[in-house]
Amino acid sequence: MFTSNLPDVEIPATPLTRFVLRYADELADQPALIDGTSGLTITYGELSAMVQRLAGGLQAAGITRGDVVAIMAPNIPHYAVVFHGTAWAGAAVTTINPTYTAGEVRHQLNDSGAKILVTVSPLAALALEASEGTGVQQIVSIDPCDLEGVGDLASLMGEPLVDHVAVDPAEDLVALPYSSGTTGLSKGVELTHRNLVANLVQVEEVLPFTRGEAMLSVLPFFHIYGMQVLMNLALATGGTVVTMPRFDLEQFLSLAQQHRIRLGVVVPPIVLALAKHPLVDQFDLSSVERLFSGAAPLGADLADEAAARLDCEVVQGYGMTELSPVTHATPEGQGRAGTIGILVPNTECRVVDPETGADCALGEDGELWIRGPQVMKGYLNNPTATAETIDADGWLHTGDIGHADADGHFSIVDRLKELIKYKGFQVPPAELEALLVTHPAVADVAVVGVPDDEAGELPKAFIVLKPDTTASAEELQAFVAERVASYKQVREIAFVAEIPKSASGKILRRLLRD
Repeated sequence: MFTSNLPDVEIPATPLTRFVLRYADELADQPALIDGTSGLTITYGELSAMVQRLAGGLQAAGITRGDVVAIMAPNIPHYAVVFHGTAWAGAAVTTINPTYTAGEVRHQLNDSGAKILVTVSPLAALALEASEGTGVQQIVSIDPCDLEGVGDLASLMGEPLVDHVAVDPAEDLVALPYSSGTTGLSKGVELTHRNLVANLVQVEEVLPFTRGEAMLSVLPFFHIYGMQVLMNLALATGGTVVTMPRFDLEQFLSLAQQHRIRLGVVVPPIVLALAKHPLVDQFDLSSVERLFSGAAPLGADLADEAAARLDCEVVQGYGMTELSPVTHATPEGQGRAGTIGILVPNTECRVVDPETGADCALGEDGELWIRGPQVMKGYLNNPTATAETIDADGWLHTGDIGHADADGHFSIVDRLKELIKYKGFQVPPAELEALLVTHPAVADVAVVGVPDDEAGELPKAFIVLKPDTTASAEELQAFVAERVASYKQVREIAFVAEIPKSASGKILRRLLRD
């Protein structure tokens, strides 16, 4: 069993929003959130006042402790108002992916039991369609909307609720994000106030923020990575959250230059763009000291390429929605190529042989099991899935395969369910992807297993070529063959215009297999 190299930290027994807004009075005039597109700014004093007014309005609308409010919106400053106003009222927030279909939204509304749905005017028609037949009693738009049946956020504001509704931090839910649902219906992940507060305190030890510094927030707030590491951690440490509704490279670079971004919290596709896109050379990114990548594996060669181009440190972390989300991160100056860093404080980890259940030897690959205060309460309305994920001893089985070195730095090889079985050998797609993207003609790549009568599965690569470059399938197969064992070689190649990915940057392998 592994424990963190860092000492344990004290976890305050407090509701989440009290912790996140702990400096609001002291920093009342400082910008808390800035809309990167329009420049609209909300100060800490204004944020605190709006949170209390929304909580009062929700309470007047009948929202009580344990109820659920849904939010379906892109990253905008008022996202934090809705999230924390709901939390202040003692309710939980279920965050909905704004790219979902009406059916997917309806499933989440029904499963979560949401009573109010907060959205934005471009999504109002979708919200109306999706809420039919659900328990949603009211739909509210953050910005003005003229659709019948849709109210506005201003009208939901009420008399300030000065005191936070009493909650049990260890038991009461504050966030109910839904897992990606790449296989089957998505599941509600029950995260308590203690879960999220614990992880903020844990991450603060390895990702220190400087009070007043800007955090460029392009990763979606509906996803746990953007919600916690960008929105909540930046606010809890007195930073300024600069929101982007979607990723646009030119806007990202312009805002990074304008706000003198020091720490970039990103996903591998953004690292890829920063390493390879010619547009990067037109902007001054000299303020950037670190890029912290998560949500999907980042190849060592790509990390090195980005680091050399930006003259900064490029490191990884690891986590999942069910873990609030961070369990591993790389402290400043301790980066090791291809690793996800060390365990954050107060966290235990085992590396287990998935076939035998025995602990693996040091350096040997196995499934990562995690135990700590950031482990979710469970899956909503799904005790079977909860029992399959968290065992009787409190270990959460991540489904990720990796190993640790003698100094406690971990590496992820691949997802247990995504390993390709070629003639009995295990082939990690992420390893082949990290290799192929180093080819000078390759812009992006995904590798999946395709059925084969003789071998069981064949590694097949879907490849996006860079503009104005050419490469044949035979050339790329030979490139791989020179660098890996024979059983890991790519057997089929298809050239595509783009690789399908989730909003959090994960490759949607199911779509490629289909």
